[in-house]
Amino acid sequence: MVVRYQLAGQDLGGVRFAISPLNELVLSLHAWRDPGRYPLHLPWIREMWRLRDRLAADLLLELVNDDLWTPDFLTPRPWSPLTPLEDELAVLRRTASEVVDRDLRLLHGPGGLPAALRGAGVLDRIVDALTGYWELCFAPHWPRMRALLEGDVTYRGREIAQNGLADMFAGLADRVRLVGDTVEIFPRSHLHYTRPANGCLTLVPSMWTTSAAAPIGPDEPPMIIYRARGLGTLWERQPLPAPGALAGLIGAHRAGLLIQLATPASSTELAVRLGVTATAVNQHLRALRAAGLLVSARHGRSVLYRRSDLADRLVGNAVGGAQ
Repeated sequence: MVVRYQLAGQDLGGVRFAISPLNELVLSLHAWRDPGRYPLHLPWIREMWRLRDRLAADLLLELVNDDLWTPDFLTPRPWSPLTPLEDELAVLRRTASEVVDRDLRLLHGPGGLPAALRGAGVLDRIVDALTGYWELCFAPHWPRMRALLEGDVTYRGREIAQNGLADMFAGLADRVRLVGDTVEIFPRSHLHYTRPANGCLTLVPSMWTTSAAAPIGPDEPPMIIYRARGLGTLWERQPLPAPGALAGLIGAHRAGLLIQLATPASSTELAVRLGVTATAVNQHLRALRAAGLLVSARHGRSVLYRRSDLADRLVGNAVGGAQ
């Protein structure tokens, strides 16, 4: 089975990235159905299950079927690089009732809808349940989640600039490739359709997919949800190892930060990853940037840092000399 998005002419320049809090919220329900598929998230999953009695768990669980599908209306294509959840939920509440009913019935098949999804006001009940879920289980952790997703987007942008679209698509997942002017996705489900991209294909990094996914319905806007990089760093504090020679030159903390910044990251992400304050990280980042060892660029509401060419050579020499 394969989903194909046909790119033509200006479509090649219409490939864009976006981050969706709503998508992440809904797709995280996969972990309720099959925690074993998400070992990197086990610290968060354990916390979530302790809070289950404070959530509308019966309804939330019915938004994912045994094949780990979710309704398309709950995972719409993001319309901006990072849309606030409140705006996404406001749009969600305006979804036509016939679309809600169609997608829920497609999700659950011929056996009919479960009791939690029947009756009047089902959309309002779904949005209320998702809002409560966000406030309890997501909001405390969203800054670190968002920082990881933003770091992935920055990495993909650099990959396009350095190696081209084909290499970038090949790096998204082993089930995605660009062949000529057609992007092919090989989902684990039985999806099979071909459609034009119509000027915009949106790529959405996610913490909750094991490979890559596309909308169930061929009429939905073109979108690929793919596994974000760096999930192993999300929940655990990391040490700051650095070669002795480099640490002796610029200090252990700054040398460790240079090692971490082989891929772009924000000060918030680094602080969470390392278990220190953002103020402490920012002091070191400013010093490294002033010395020409870091470059920075604003991405949405965050400033992302990466090593400069000079720092790449410095780290490479230090690591090579330590071996």
